[in-house]
Amino acid sequence: MIQFFLKGGPIMWPILALSVITLAVIFERLLFLIEISRNRKRKLVTKFLELVGHGRYEEALAIAEKNKDYVLKVLQEGLKHKDGALEDALLEAASEQLERFNKGLVVLDTAVTLGPLLGLLGTVTGMMHAFSIVGSGEIAGKQAAITGGVAESLIAVSFGLAVAIVAIIPLNFFNARMDRARRRIEEASTRLVLLLRGQEEAEGTASRPTIGNPSSLEGISNSKIQSSSSVLP
Repeated sequence: MIQFFLKGGPIMWPILALSVITLAVIFERLLFLIEISRNRKRKLVTKFLELVGHGRYEEALAIAEKNKDYVLKVLQEGLKHKDGALEDALLEAASEQLERFNKGLVVLDTAVTLGPLLGLLGTVTGMMHAFSIVGSGEIAGKQAAITGGVAESLIAVSFGLAVAIVAIIPLNFFNARMDRARRRIEEASTRLVLLLRGQEEAEGTASRPTIGNPSSLEGISNSKIQSSSSVLP
């Protein structure tokens, strides 16, 4: 296998380095998703929103502080800034959490593009090597060198495509998981904003002064006018 790999020429070393980095990123991302799945607490997110709906903010914050669920962490930051820039706090916390999902994906995206390009470069150099021998006119006894140049080009492009194929499937999977996390954060954040805004409107209505019935006020005014007119000469 090593001899077969070395037949691909010098370009195989960058391809090897790219493949090792790609596999390391895939392995690290899988461990991250396993950790996220273990820390996911959907029932606690529902409990958090229920407590907020009843105005029990301290209890809701206590739940979020004790858990590592990424949705709870976003809601926690939003609730802490409920009297200020609520939307900005939610947006910043969501960006911070989604950045954890996006970590390393640029490497996989680069591998998908760079792998075939390195393979194509190996193809070009291999064919140049083969044609340089043909162009010299001294073909006799050099058939092995010519076929070696062709083999170099084919091996390089094969390994380059293999790296891209290995990278593109996990890349799409990790992107899908990040989109799912984004939707969950958006849904929970929207519910939190609606709950807090609804409570603010309810408190504003309750604290608004009650205006008496206009007819009763008119009756009081008329009685005062009549009593004052009765004492006139």
